[in-house]
Amino acid sequence: MERPDLILVLNSGSSSLKYQLLDLSDPAARRGGLVERIGEPGAVPDHRAAVARVLDELPDPDAVTAVGHRVVHGGSLTAPTLIDDDVIAIIEESAPLAPLHNPPNLAGILAARDALPGVPQVAVFDTAFHADLPAAVATYAIDRAVTQRLRIRRYGFHGTSHRYVAKQTAALLGRELTDLNTIVLHLGNGASATAVAGGRSVETSMGLSPLEGLVMGTRCGDIDPGVLLYLQRSGGFTLDELDDLLEHHSGLLGLCGDRDMRDVLRRRAAGDPDAALAFDIYCHRVRKYVGAYHAVLGRLDAIAFTAGIGENSAQVRAACLAGLQMWGIQIDPERNGTGDSARVISPDGAPVAVCVIPTDEEWEIAAEVADLLAAR
Repeated sequence: MERPDLILVLNSGSSSLKYQLLDLSDPAARRGGLVERIGEPGAVPDHRAAVARVLDELPDPDAVTAVGHRVVHGGSLTAPTLIDDDVIAIIEESAPLAPLHNPPNLAGILAARDALPGVPQVAVFDTAFHADLPAAVATYAIDRAVTQRLRIRRYGFHGTSHRYVAKQTAALLGRELTDLNTIVLHLGNGASATAVAGGRSVETSMGLSPLEGLVMGTRCGDIDPGVLLYLQRSGGFTLDELDDLLEHHSGLLGLCGDRDMRDVLRRRAAGDPDAALAFDIYCHRVRKYVGAYHAVLGRLDAIAFTAGIGENSAQVRAACLAGLQMWGIQIDPERNGTGDSARVISPDGAPVAVCVIPTDEEWEIAAEVADLLAAR
């Protein structure tokens, strides 16, 4: 099969559909948009209607040569995969592992298959980059019979972003990806850290679900499981209430009432103690992971900040790496405070290059789709 040039990338959420139309032969020719409030009064009723609106916005839907779908959890699928009925069944079976993401991902797939019959549709999984984590990293220390029966392991997420940013960091530094050890910090409403050795994920902060690891907009990240048992036994929380607490009412929102780091920073600057504590907890957790992943990698060449907070907040970047100068990790304040493109923000000659790399998950998905179809 020829390598496709014009690829439609769909990222289907529960109430929104984000899209990008990418021409791999002309990076500047991209176009995209967002269909919001799916299912709400006055908006499109469902994902089928959302896909129809996307196609109406394209200059020539018939020119689309392939569709790439972001799917959060691939279960047993560990590489970009041409979608057929068997793949759809696996995505559906994996929904309990990503209940907020896989069902709307699947709704977008089904709608796009119907709307574009005959056009190859490819699933690209957030978990795929982490599929080869070492067993000592991927395995939870609970009864092995239980983990094997229920497919419990550390899957990891944000894989397309981590893979893309690791490659772009190597390119920015003029280094071979296979020779570079990097910590990628994907800091957005969802946040994760990954240790990348020679282009491979060898540790990552998210686990069975996207709840583990860093503090996020509404998710708690790492927590003593005994807290959950205590909440159930002594607080009377049901399983559904615990799920809602951890997914929607924790993280920055739970700490100070705001989920957006920009609001937290404004309140912190005005002297709000809850916002200040939320900021400190957020940055402390990132700094702790940087130290741990430095130990995992042994030699650390680069740290890359990406995603909404990582790309845009100089204050967060500085606080996350404060006090690590003895490890060769430092930020130049002037470089940190300026620029909006891929750049190095550490001083010249620093042992560890600190970079800001805008992520482009849609481009990475399109590239992986093209590689898969060309190989077939």
